[in-house]
Amino acid sequence: MIDSTKSLNEKIAHCSQCLKNKVEGLDGKRAVVVCGGTGCMASHSEEILDEFKKLIEEYNLEDKVTVNHVGCFGFCSQGPFVKIFPEDTLYHAVKVEDVKKIVEEDLLNGHVVTELFYEDPATHQKVQRQDDINFYKKQVRLALHGCGHINPENIDEALGYGAFQGLEKALSMKPQEVIDLILKSGLRGRGGAGFPTGRKWQFAYDQKNETKYVVCNGDEGDPGAFMDRSILEGNPLNVIEGMMIAGYAIGAKNGYFYVRAEYPIAVKRLRIAIKEAEELGLIGDHILGTDFSFHVHIRLGAGAFVCGEETALLNSIEGKRGMPRPRPPFPAISGLWGKPTIINNVETLACVPYILREGLENFTKYGTEKSKGTKVFALGGKINNVGLVEVPMGTTLRELIYDIGGGIPNGKKFKAIQTGGPSGGCLTEKDLDTPIDFDNLVAKGSMMGSGGAIVMDEDNCMVDVAKFYMEFICDESCGKCSPCRIGTKRILEILNKIVRGNGTRQDLEDLLHLSKTIKAGSLCGLGQTAANPILSTTSNFMEEYLEHIDEKKCRAHVCKHLMRYVIDAEKCKKCSLCARNCPVNAISGVVGKEPFVIDQNKCIKCGMCFSACRFKAINKE
Repeated sequence: MIDSTKSLNEKIAHCSQCLKNKVEGLDGKRAVVVCGGTGCMASHSEEILDEFKKLIEEYNLEDKVTVNHVGCFGFCSQGPFVKIFPEDTLYHAVKVEDVKKIVEEDLLNGHVVTELFYEDPATHQKVQRQDDINFYKKQVRLALHGCGHINPENIDEALGYGAFQGLEKALSMKPQEVIDLILKSGLRGRGGAGFPTGRKWQFAYDQKNETKYVVCNGDEGDPGAFMDRSILEGNPLNVIEGMMIAGYAIGAKNGYFYVRAEYPIAVKRLRIAIKEAEELGLIGDHILGTDFSFHVHIRLGAGAFVCGEETALLNSIEGKRGMPRPRPPFPAISGLWGKPTIINNVETLACVPYILREGLENFTKYGTEKSKGTKVFALGGKINNVGLVEVPMGTTLRELIYDIGGGIPNGKKFKAIQTGGPSGGCLTEKDLDTPIDFDNLVAKGSMMGSGGAIVMDEDNCMVDVAKFYMEFICDESCGKCSPCRIGTKRILEILNKIVRGNGTRQDLEDLLHLSKTIKAGSLCGLGQTAANPILSTTSNFMEEYLEHIDEKKCRAHVCKHLMRYVIDAEKCKKCSLCARNCPVNAISGVVGKEPFVIDQNKCIKCGMCFSACRFKAINKE
């Protein structure tokens, strides 16, 4: 039981030394850590961990080697990862069958397994250390503090890595001083809108009420986004500590984590972290011998995108249908059960302990004038290096895509990057040198959002991209207000007409008019931003819309009704492979005697023939 700052410092000193021993091998042992993020676990990292444990026991290495899992390394396209300390050797794309080789060659004989090193695609050189890989060189991990380094289910490792030092500092200050520090830091909400965190706290602090709440929004619903999930999986205590500092600052005694049930690993580790902190007295009554008491609770969401909107989230916690409330009053005035409530997302709260622990200057040295610190992005789509990236605000899109992301696969040309998910917009090549921050992205017609970043190449149809996001919005609209409920469906109907080749110029005018009406008239942020993908794609790629309407053509050959597969008679080898793979018998010809031909009236545009042909004799037109 830790009942005072003195005993906390003693515990931290002990845990720090233990962690140092593990990393530097001062205890005479080597440490094996295996990525325990969702992506790597889906690629059998749990079985890899079990295999290490089994072989370490078989080879009687228990006194010489420790093994456990850690949070996400970030470089998802190259996982699962295994790292060995103190040498800091990183093995990538490890399979269960590779474990024996690592144990026998590295752990037993001290010979690294070179073929499991990451290979730099530009130089073709093998890289042994994580920090020497280009993907990591421009990253700065503040919100991802501890992820990929500590065991998220062991509070001692978290304490050794700085946990609760920020809370200890906060408890030595007055609540208003804590709020002033967050205001001076320039920290803005990482959930999307970028509202100044300190101002939100100040509103709640100024309310004269005995009961207040802190809510952590972990309902991450953007397609392709996994920032908050990875933070909770990798270092849940860091987010808990941020919530507790916020609670102390505004005078709250209870905090609620709202996490979608689709994140079972994050929820499990969050529960373990809360339990361990309660057992040590770091959560509960009279924390560290002070008058501050705080209790942490978890509520699971059912996966509704609209519950990322703060008032819909509050309704869901209260057991009501997840639908937004009219504002004002804002949650800081009347939130959970009508009490003053601040709602911050996972990444925002993860930054708070760093500011208290490391000081104002160490946080504000990163970022731009109006957007301080770092931002975590889930970089995906048509990009070589898919993964979780944390970069200083002000990093350009070009650096994000090419220096960190490794550029576009297969020599394809970059076309656009969608930032901010369904609420954001597409940025093009002309925007690549734009420094990333809240205001710059909005000025370019997109937004930061929670941090999803989907890269598209020349093979993406921008009309189809807009349709994809509108289908998502239609499915996720709660239906409370008619502009969003009805308007998004009408937009989707128009987009479906266009991609089928039935669109008109009047449809295009209606599309733009509807988009502006929905943006202006919707109740909550979901509807107010629902048309952003339409507005940004029509602004940057109007020629593609006009091609679909006037020429009945999709240049990317994505829209099935506007394309066809044609067999080049000169290249056709008359082998019948295409015909044998056609599910509707639309291809005819005589084996070895005459070229095969596709009946366009029967063809369903499935692409099976295109994939099956080994001679590139089938073209998309």
